[in-house]
Amino acid sequence: MTSTASPGLSRFNEATPEAASAQLHEVCASTAWDAALAAGRPYDRLEDLLAASDTAMAALTAGDLAEAMAGHPPIGRPTPGDATSAREQSGVGAAEREELLALNLAYQDAHGHVFLICATGRTGAQMLAALKERIGNDTDTEREIVRAELGKINRIRLTRLAEGDPS
Repeated sequence: MTSTASPGLSRFNEATPEAASAQLHEVCASTAWDAALAAGRPYDRLEDLLAASDTAMAALTAGDLAEAMAGHPPIGRPTPGDATSAREQSGVGAAEREELLALNLAYQDAHGHVFLICATGRTGAQMLAALKERIGNDTDTEREIVRAELGKINRIRLTRLAEGDPS
C-alpha cells in the first residue's frame, strides 16, 4: 500500500524520535500528548494524525492540561519573537489589549491558569467577549472548555506541520 502522506507529514513520520518530539512540543507542551502522537507514527493521512490528536487530547489529565496551558502566552501578549503566537493573536488590537490583559489576570486568579482560546480567526472583541463569559465558570466546566480549545489549536498547528509550513 502506498502512503498518501503529504511531504510535511512524510518528513514528520521519518524524523528521528527526538526531532519528532521537538516538532510536537512546538504544537503542544503536554508531554503525554506529545508521546501519544509520536508513538502513533507513521501517519498516512492528515486525518489520521488529527484523529490521534483528538484521542490523546481526550485522555489528558488535569495535570497534563496544566502542562499544555503553561506553553501558551496570555491573550493580548504574544511571546516576543514567537511567530506562531503572534500570528494566532493577530486579531487583538491595541484597543482590546489592556482590557484583555487585566481580565486575563483576574481569570488566572480564578482558575489558576492562563485564559486559553483558539485565537486563530477571532477578533480581539470576540476573544474579550469569550473571556468575560468564561471567567465565572466553575473549574470543571472551564477545564473541558480549555480541552476543546486546546484541541482546536493543536489541529491548526498539526495541519501546518503536515503541510510543511514552517511559520
